[in-house]
Amino acid sequence: MPHKQRCPWLDLSKADYVDYHDREWGVPVYDDQKMFEFLTLESAQAGLSWYTVLKKRENYRSAFNQFNALKMAEYGDRDVDRLMQNSGIIRNRLKISAAINNARCFLEIQSREGSFANFLWQFVDGQPIVGERYSLEDFPATTNESQKMSMELKRLGFKFVGPTICYAHMQASGMVNDHLMDCFRRNEILADN
Repeated sequence: MPHKQRCPWLDLSKADYVDYHDREWGVPVYDDQKMFEFLTLESAQAGLSWYTVLKKRENYRSAFNQFNALKMAEYGDRDVDRLMQNSGIIRNRLKISAAINNARCFLEIQSREGSFANFLWQFVDGQPIVGERYSLEDFPATTNESQKMSMELKRLGFKFVGPTICYAHMQASGMVNDHLMDCFRRNEILADN
């Protein structure tokens, strides 16, 4: 079986990480709940590696009612205390409170705009930005688009949505295709969209 070229940030010894890269990272997401899940997980990542969060994703799904924003928006102080005892997620009170706050903000945008995903896609004019990355040094931490998204989300009350988190979210949700030029997934995603 021939070796497939993949992005150099990927630790090939971690099968679940490889699976995430090969199946999800950079694939355009248009589903509101999935977009909210990705944004919540990216917010939890702040200051940590993505793999740390990825390993806990199933625990997050269980802890946060499968990222059901309607249920999450109802969480109160007792729920925050309960979540702080959950060793399966990142036990940071500010991040947990931000996830609950962001569920409420998500619902407001969804109600006003009709679609949270469409609201976010407007920051890239509804089309994935296709990066031309040849090495790890070519990846920006932020872009004009992620800065604009961050500013608007913060204005609307979201927490833990700085421009770096927003850019990571754009990459994960396929708003940006940042697979390296020689990564096999880059052209597969381009062909599918």
